[in-house]
Amino acid sequence: MAPNSADVVICGAGIAGIATAYHLSVWQGIRSVLLVDERSPLTFTSDKSTECYRNWWPGPGTAMVSLMNRSIDIMETLAGESGNVFHLNRRGYLFATADREHLDDFRTAAAEPATLGAGQLRIHNGQQDVGPYIPPQPAGFAGEPDGADLILDQALIRAQFPYLSPETIAVLHVRRAGWLSAQQLGMFMLERAKEQGVRFLSGKVVAVETVGGCVQVVHVAYPGGEKTIFTNIFVNAAGPFLWRTGTLLGVDIPVFAELHMKVMIKDRLEIVPRGAPLLIWNDTQYLPWNEAERALFAESDADRRLLELFPAGVHTRPEGGPGSTTILILWDYHERRTEPVPNPPLDPLYAEIALRGLATMLPQLRAYFGRMPKPLLDGGYYVKTRENRPLIGPLPVAGSYLIGALSGYGIMASSAAGELLAAHIAGVTLPDYAPAFSLARYQDPAYQALLEDWTDSGQL
Repeated sequence: MAPNSADVVICGAGIAGIATAYHLSVWQGIRSVLLVDERSPLTFTSDKSTECYRNWWPGPGTAMVSLMNRSIDIMETLAGESGNVFHLNRRGYLFATADREHLDDFRTAAAEPATLGAGQLRIHNGQQDVGPYIPPQPAGFAGEPDGADLILDQALIRAQFPYLSPETIAVLHVRRAGWLSAQQLGMFMLERAKEQGVRFLSGKVVAVETVGGCVQVVHVAYPGGEKTIFTNIFVNAAGPFLWRTGTLLGVDIPVFAELHMKVMIKDRLEIVPRGAPLLIWNDTQYLPWNEAERALFAESDADRRLLELFPAGVHTRPEGGPGSTTILILWDYHERRTEPVPNPPLDPLYAEIALRGLATMLPQLRAYFGRMPKPLLDGGYYVKTRENRPLIGPLPVAGSYLIGALSGYGIMASSAAGELLAAHIAGVTLPDYAPAFSLARYQDPAYQALLEDWTDSGQL
């Protein structure tokens, strides 16, 4: 293949683009693949992730659970091949609640994924014998249980999770879940792909030419000029710029972007145990301000928001290897659609708000009120469809494809998403869940009717 041509050109070298290149080259035998990105691989969004994964997803249907199960299968295989260079663990996600009024809803939501293929739900209520609760191992994934443990036994909760609020009445420990080093996973796939002939070009895709309604040429601008790449297959894996890149083909991709943030602090008091799972508070809450702070905030239009009811979902996990005291804290307490830009503006109050919210679940964190360790704040974009399901498959222009709208779950889904798109491109048999992620789903009247009643996006 000539230097100015490629069988496949992929716009975007984030985790989704790299996973696609990996599956095309390593498993489908398509060697002439060109990754194009104006930034270094695995930056802009892929390096802003919490790096977590789970197979516990709601419906409707089994598509999301099936996609995630397949993605985890692939990641576990890659972990085995690499000596687990990307530190895949299966500590799980631990959802906790103190809300007695919504306990039945908590139990119902806990049960649904089990019916969709995510594994058995084991209920520990101190009465029925479902077998012992098995605590997670801090590292590795082999031999760990799948499914989930719903613990209603107060004594068991206190024994296993003494750091949680004493008001906690139930926890759901999702077991085929945990986290990994996304950078090392991505680089392992990229290096394997390069061994099979995949190339990387630093530049920006500025135009895609078609002839007779088919992809023919991709134009790439870079500081020294412009390259013309002849190809018949173009993949839009542009992450936050998915919609903008779609316009190069005259295709309106139905997505929007939200800025989401996270903060890292040094937990010098080691309040979050280093072997803890991902900890998620499932209840709405008012932030724990003192009376003087409340009075002060009430006087300011800008600060009055701090007295409002905040949503559920604040979460944290330990970060780093032996000797680290770092924890990540995340809370999407406001979702705002925005246009993606480099170095996005970040909420200066985010760290304080997130810490306060987390202290409702982990009361010992109140020791940091007024003396918070220096926070490190960053943010990235969630690119979403209306129902928060990805787009993977062909576009209306012949020879063009997309992989994206992996809103906040790109790291966990990309292995299977890249495999699925590679199967589309190679023309091989597709998995049963493929239609659920095709752009063509929006042309199905039955799917349009389903969207009207869609209630749960599965988003943390």
